[in-house]
Amino acid sequence: MNTINVGILGLGRIGTSFGLALRRYSARKDARQQFNVTGYDALEARGTAARNRSAVDHVTRSMFDAAGNKDIVILALPYREVAAAYRAIGKEVRDGTVILDASPLKLPSEAWASKHLQPEAYAIGITPVVNPAYLFDGLDDTEHAVADLFDNGHMLLMPHPKAPKDAVELAADLAELIGAKPHFADAAEHDVWAASTEGLPAALGVAAFATLTRRDDWDDARRAGNPAFGRLTHHLTDAHPDDLRDLLLNNRENVARQIDATIETLTTLRTILAQNDQAALEGLLIDAAQTYQLWVMRRQKGDWDEKSGAPKRESSADIFMSGLFGTAVSKRLRGDKKSDE
Repeated sequence: MNTINVGILGLGRIGTSFGLALRRYSARKDARQQFNVTGYDALEARGTAARNRSAVDHVTRSMFDAAGNKDIVILALPYREVAAAYRAIGKEVRDGTVILDASPLKLPSEAWASKHLQPEAYAIGITPVVNPAYLFDGLDDTEHAVADLFDNGHMLLMPHPKAPKDAVELAADLAELIGAKPHFADAAEHDVWAASTEGLPAALGVAAFATLTRRDDWDDARRAGNPAFGRLTHHLTDAHPDDLRDLLLNNRENVARQIDATIETLTTLRTILAQNDQAALEGLLIDAAQTYQLWVMRRQKGDWDEKSGAPKRESSADIFMSGLFGTAVSKRLRGDKKSDE
């Protein structure tokens, strides 16, 4: 049985759930690989929590130890730490290492990877579109990591332009192994989506809170905060201000376009309210509610229009990497010095 050495940098919910999902696979009677996982997090408490839950086999306070001599490295760090991580591990990862970068934006990561990684280490952007069972829980900490976080979801894959085919297939196989369906996307296209699904919600929550706290009646209104207000503004407690800064600035053109479009809609809504136009308001709300329910239904079923032109693949979780042994990447993983002959 093959042993795959994995380093996970960042032991929040995503990173720890990766470890738990790999542990779940290794425990299967028909498992063809075993995963030996080393975890890193700047916060000692997260590392301890991940180790106590058996999400990782080893915990280190060194990025070098977590990334060095690994077959696969998963980057699940707070966004403010990602650029520094590429600088730190760029010369530490060995030839053939595949880096799966779960950062919220992909174009900046491509640039950092090109600048800092050795030519024979390969970066692939990933975005887990998680199990629909967790769609509304809004939880993003180590304690709420689960082995089935990726089940019945999708794994968006954005390979670095220089990543070879077998490294991309490895990433797709790993996605299936942890329960997700791989789906290929373009990095620039992904960051447009991220402006809508990550940047805009964060910007709206920050803007709403900043607006309310400047009002004279804030001292009284704050007493009425309930879950609706908490859901709107949760980014301010879930993310460090530096993470929000980088999320917005590194994707500023796309986020600005989304803000402009939202301002147009809010202006229309304000006009409807000012004119007490009940029919127009009902029409807007009904249309939005119906579209939203359709999105929720399709999101829960994973029933999307799969006309993306994604290549057909024969691999599955049960034959993870079986098609890769004998390829250039797998030979490098095994240290076969004849792989380039």
